[in-house]
Amino acid sequence: MDDPEKQRQLAELEAKIEAAKAARQPKPHMEEHYSQAQLAWRMVIELVAGLGIGFGIGYGLDSLLGTLPIFMVLFTFLGLAAGVQTMIRSAREIQADEIEARKAEDEKED
Repeated sequence: MDDPEKQRQLAELEAKIEAAKAARQPKPHMEEHYSQAQLAWRMVIELVAGLGIGFGIGYGLDSLLGTLPIFMVLFTFLGLAAGVQTMIRSAREIQADEIEARKAEDEKED
């Protein structure tokens, strides 16, 4: 075989390898599904963490001061408010990222 024939065969082999790699890549829909689930869990964890931290601080203060339910209830509500605020901030961040991705797709299509 001469040199151009080897190069042609090599190019054909590389094309077959690329086609096989492309066929094995996961679908983007599945990646989107998992990322949405991860974002949902992130928001749930932020809410529960806010509640837990607020409850812990309130219970600790009540134990130290001897005023059992007052600070526990107050800081639990403050923890809930902080958790909801963090969830809203996360949702806005996710929304901004999605808007940027859509803009990039629209620019790509044009």
